[in-house]
Amino acid sequence: MSHRKLYTEFQIRQLECNPNVQHVTDKNITFAPAFKVTAVKAYEAGKTPMEIFKDAGFNLTMLDREKPKGSLTRWRNAYAAHGEAGLLEERRGKDSTGRPSGNKLSTEEKLKRAEAKIKLLEAENDFLKKLEALERQAKQNKR
Repeated sequence: MSHRKLYTEFQIRQLECNPNVQHVTDKNITFAPAFKVTAVKAYEAGKTPMEIFKDAGFNLTMLDREKPKGSLTRWRNAYAAHGEAGLLEERRGKDSTGRPSGNKLSTEEKLKRAEAKIKLLEAENDFLKKLEALERQAKQNKR
């Protein structure tokens, strides 16, 4: 494992302004689940990890050089194994034999999860609209 890049207070604040970021610490960036799905689909459409992160508004000089590629590799594996749900919900600790999972969800819990998924899908739609607008703008600026 390569040495991890530490983020400064300024970089953390800058990263937190990006709508594709859920949380940042000095050592780690937690990306928004909708961004992960969009990134995997953009990769499948032929974009490189660097292009995807750049298009999503990330300052690539701020990120660890391996971050885009490593993140996309993990996300693609999760997507291949579990579909979009693998990226939309926290999967760490899932499939472990440690604790029995409570598969009997209450109606309230099912509603909470459905509402969370709706929020995520709305965020993904907003992200895609912004991306389309940026791409249109970029095309117009090239003329």
